[in-house]
Amino acid sequence: MSDATTSLTAPTDSAAPSRRPTLFLLPGLGLGGDVFGAVSRRLDEHFESVPLSLPGFGGTDTLAGTAVDDMVAFVLRRIREHGASSWLLVGHSMGGKIATLVARRALDGEPGVFGLRGVVLLAGSPPSPEPMDESRRDEMLGWAVDGPLGADAAREFIDGNVGAPLEATDDALVTADLLRASPEAWTAWLTRGSREDRASEVGELDVPALIVAGGADGDLGAEAQRLLNGPVYPGARFETLAAAGHLLTLERPAEVADAILRLWREHAGLGPAVPDDVARTIASGRTSSRTRAIFARRILADDPEYRPRVLSAGQLGILRSLARRAVPQDGVELDLAARIDAGLADGASDGWRNAALPPDDVAYRQALDDLADFDGLTEAEQDARIGEIVAESFEAPGGHLTAAQLNLWFEDCRVDLVRLWLSHPATMARIGFDGYANGGDLVRIQGFIRLRAGEREEWEPMQGARR
Repeated sequence: MSDATTSLTAPTDSAAPSRRPTLFLLPGLGLGGDVFGAVSRRLDEHFESVPLSLPGFGGTDTLAGTAVDDMVAFVLRRIREHGASSWLLVGHSMGGKIATLVARRALDGEPGVFGLRGVVLLAGSPPSPEPMDESRRDEMLGWAVDGPLGADAAREFIDGNVGAPLEATDDALVTADLLRASPEAWTAWLTRGSREDRASEVGELDVPALIVAGGADGDLGAEAQRLLNGPVYPGARFETLAAAGHLLTLERPAEVADAILRLWREHAGLGPAVPDDVARTIASGRTSSRTRAIFARRILADDPEYRPRVLSAGQLGILRSLARRAVPQDGVELDLAARIDAGLADGASDGWRNAALPPDDVAYRQALDDLADFDGLTEAEQDARIGEIVAESFEAPGGHLTAAQLNLWFEDCRVDLVRLWLSHPATMARIGFDGYANGGDLVRIQGFIRLRAGEREEWEPMQGARR
């Protein structure tokens, strides 16, 4: 049960292919994918980098379209063609707005796309209108009135977007990109794309995220990032590179690379991996967009700094210990307890509860208080305590629940734990279940032809069959 996702965090299963996770790199206005070169080289051991020069920039033509939606469609098409099964979006400046909209589409079950693990914004443009002084906007529009930008305009753009002069080779690289930028694409972003308000469409993206700003950046500095992109990514980590301007990938490539790797190792890359063949099946037309959207959220790594919303920190710790004994996980673990707490906070339910128990949130709090000493027991003692709960022979002195009620609660708790574990696509791969792939959006019921035990259809993933 391993692919590139676990190569940094977990033992490798020799039965599954191992690939590096992929970085899709989206540059800013006027720039091509080559501005990520220094960052990519520093991350080559850990990631496959795929720089995407957006239409009209980096030597690409404008046939794919220069509107925001055109650029989003362009990036989604490239991700689909690549076939990545575990990936991050990295968007610089203009590319940040595109990355955010692509992430929204991926989480909504975009056909052919699966495996988003997080987003990185580098001085990213927000989904709301980008802050820009109108006189500055008019000046930049004037640079492209009579055709491509000239050398003087390129010089002014570079000098106005760095905290200190670039190295000569980097300065020449950016200059070359600006001189070949399409006037049509340049003008489209400044007049329309940067002004579009897509915030309500995007809403909140509860994905592992990193937002990096330059300390000397003007319009899209640290304050603007917290104000405009912060609400979009409520769990984001923020970093400010002191004295850096707007061209972060060239000004501070080592620090940018280190920040991306930390996000992966400490958050986005945690959790079990979905094998490549299973990810391809989920991305395919055999799986509905609604199912794909559900799975897209389930594969996101649990927040290692998760703060409980219904349970107390102590109750969450007890539930984690109980989960380890009730549903032992082999290898990289899901934080099942945190997922239960989040479900309680969101009102998620299987639709019923035993009449002898209070509402789920109350029952969990009371039961975990009755098991307050569970963390202090040895594993053998914890197993013995679980046996007592099942046998209805344990009743906490002065507790909230009777022995019979505690037994009923633990029955519900075990169902919740196992349901959350089994519903993760990596677990489905492990047990060889692919029943989710029974119909896409156009053909609702495609179904299966081979129904005998031990038989597989040509399209079915093989991960479960290897075990």
